[in-house]
Amino acid sequence: MKKLGLLVRLEAKAGKEKDVEDFITGALPLANEEAGTVTWYAFRIDASTFGIFDTFSDEEGREAHLGGKIAKALMENAPELLATQPSIEKIDVLAAK
Repeated sequence: MKKLGLLVRLEAKAGKEKDVEDFITGALPLANEEAGTVTWYAFRIDASTFGIFDTFSDEEGREAHLGGKIAKALMENAPELLATQPSIEKIDVLAAK
């Protein structure tokens, strides 16, 4: 069951929008390797704002994701790609289909 989540908001630097899009869509194979990640979505909000939403059945899976390859790569590439630090919010999933 999906009961925990992460909502990540990313603001691309001017001229880096395509790079951010490529970075987050390219992370899908890494998300697929994570046994504790139930669902994983990469999305665009507007021309320069992107996001990632993922769900987990337990805190162990969420923490493994936060310490995993995607998070590490994001933090390593953030200074080059992002206008601000990523906003990472832990959420509780109240209902899902």
